[in-house]
Amino acid sequence: MTTNADDNAPLRVLFPQYWKLDSMVRGEIAGLDDAALDWTNDAFGWAGWSIRQQTSHMASVVYRWLLVRWRDQLFADGIPISEERLGHVNSTRHDRRLDEDVFYTPEQILGAMEEAMQIAQSVLRRVTVHEGRKMLVTRAPSPQWAMMTQAHPHGVTVTPDGGTLTLEATFRHMYFEYMTHMFNVQRIKRAQGLPAIVRLPADGYHTIDGWDVSEA
Repeated sequence: MTTNADDNAPLRVLFPQYWKLDSMVRGEIAGLDDAALDWTNDAFGWAGWSIRQQTSHMASVVYRWLLVRWRDQLFADGIPISEERLGHVNSTRHDRRLDEDVFYTPEQILGAMEEAMQIAQSVLRRVTVHEGRKMLVTRAPSPQWAMMTQAHPHGVTVTPDGGTLTLEATFRHMYFEYMTHMFNVQRIKRAQGLPAIVRLPADGYHTIDGWDVSEA
């Protein structure tokens, strides 16, 4: 990933990936039947969520960060979706996933993901690199962040009370979430004897030393 850019450039110059992430996911899960989409294995932490659930989590991540945690700073005049829809894409009934009663089929999930990418792209176009490195949100404490911080060159702090992320680090975090869960999707496919389709870049939390990269 590139980290060098002119301060006055739009933040999009650092994150061109947001113009192809949904296509990568679509290509990886295309043609999978319900049995493949819903396969889980509790013996492996990364296979506790099915491909359908991993994809739903990826689709929700942009909504949860940009429209919830960053709402006051990025969308002071109002978010670009209805409050009712926000409740569906940031479901309190499903752990960090879309509402499965509304978004269940691959096309429904991918439709939400496409909308999420459009929201992310709109922010990346209008916020400069300088602004993205100065804007901050706080984060609740989590033991996983002590490890995940290793993947970030800057923009993330970890304290006993939680920590902070810059907007730039938030986009990096969301991208790493996509890559890590895509890695999980491919592991789940291999466990079922199915081939991985997309060649993933060497980015993501699963590239950190100590991350569980086991296979079923």
